[in-house]
Formats: sequence, structure tokens, C-alpha cells
Amino acid sequence: MGVNRSGYYKWRRRKGTPNRYEQNRIVLTELLRAAHEKHPSHGYHRLALDVSSETGWVFSHNLAHKCCKAAGIRSKARKRRYQRPGEEHVLFANEVKGRWNAARPLQLVVSDMTIFKVGNTYWEWTILLDTFNNEILAHSVTSQTGSNKPYYHCLEELKKRIDKREEQTSQVVLHTDQGAVYSSRAFCQAHHDYNILRSMSRGGTPTDNPIIEALNGWIKEELYLDFDLAHTSDVPTLLDTYVQFFNNSRPAAALGYKSPVQYRTEQGFR
Repeated sequence: MGVNRSGYYKWRRRKGTPNRYEQNRIVLTELLRAAHEKHPSHGYHRLALDVSSETGWVFSHNLAHKCCKAAGIRSKARKRRYQRPGEEHVLFANEVKGRWNAARPLQLVVSDMTIFKVGNTYWEWTILLDTFNNEILAHSVTSQTGSNKPYYHCLEELKKRIDKREEQTSQVVLHTDQGAVYSSRAFCQAHHDYNILRSMSRGGTPTDNPIIEALNGWIKEELYLDFDLAHTSDVPTLLDTYVQFFNNSRPAAALGYKSPVQYRTEQGFR
């Protein structure tokens, strides 16, 4: 058979017991399972990062994927479906058109509102996000349906970070959907004196604002699954805590598994 004598007896002694590679894979699978129980919204990339940072193990994400697939470990976050694009806004065209690679902070900012339910109450959460490092610049939440206060709060926070039109040299692009508040004359007048270029997605086309639309999807999954949002008695405080975690501690794959603040600092921006 072409097998030497020592190799044959070594195989006989090992027969029925996992070799060291198989043993490592078994241990890794259990570590991934424990990380998944702690963070049910995480996929295998995030689980691999969690295990690696906690244990110091060095392994590929491909191996983590194989272990998760064999053990039936999957993210509990919901998947999204494709929708056909709509029409552009009459006043504000889509100025971004897929060019999301901002070279500096406050070059391209996006905003959106999302709704979630806690108990019998629906909450409307408005977020302002800097696409340079995916940092949440401002956020505001209300249980009053249809209130425009969170939108204006985020706008005021943006205005504090930039100069007025005659003083500012660089323009800030503010990209949103065609929501009633974003399209209103009052909202436009509120930033008239600032060097803000408005940009809007096509109607019913979330893929025109993919960064914050994707965030709206999985951020709620993370809040419900990992931060127990459904059972909190103080929604605003929990969201404040989460935003601090998101900006300063949560590693982002798009940023080389660095937090938004860490990435911005390492790029030489305050």
C-alpha cells in the first residue's frame, strides 16, 4: 500500500480520536457558539472578530464560516429584499449617485428616521451620520408620532459643526430621502444661511441611501437582540448608551474593524 510501518501504527493509535486540527475546530465552534449567544445579531465575520479579540486566537474568517455553517450558527438579523427605483425629487436631485467615498469628515452627511416598538409604544428615531467614518453625529428620539422635533434637533447639531455660508470654504452634502419634513419649506429655510448642498434619494429607493438604510436595518436588530431594547424602561437613555458604544467601541468591518472615532483619529482628524 506504500505506507511505512511507523505511520501505520501511528494511524492505528490515533484512529477514532480527532487530530489537533479537528480538536481546534471543535473548540473554535464552541467559542463561536458562545459569542453568538451573547450577540445573536452578529454574523460570522463579527463572531470571528469577537472570539479573536477575546482569546487571541489567529484564524481565518473562512474557517469561522465553515464552523458556523457546520454548527448551524446564523445571524438572527432579518434579510432585506430588492425594490425598484422611483423618481427624483422636484427640488433636490440625487447629487451623490453612488459616490460614497468621502475624503474628510463633514463632506457627505446622511440622515433618516426609523421606527421601532417598545411595549405598546412606537418610537421615532432620527439619526445624522457622517459617511467618512460612519460616525453618528447626532440623534433624537420621540414617542410623539409625526413630530418634526428630532429632525430639527439633528439639523441644529449639524449647523453647530459647520460655519455659515459666507464663512465656510467647503460644502457639506446632506443626503436624505423624500420624507415630508426633509422636503418641507421650513426645513430648507432652517439651513438656508449655511453652505449645505441638499441631495435626495429617488422616491421609494432606499438603495440611493444605502449606508444609513442598511444601518437602520441591522442597528435595530442589534438593539433588540444584544441590548434588550424590547424590555427597557428608558428608551432615550438606552439609545444614548448605544450611540456612545457605536461611535467609540463597536468595530466596523468597513473601517478595518476600528470604531468610527478611532478611525477618524488615526486619519488625522479631531
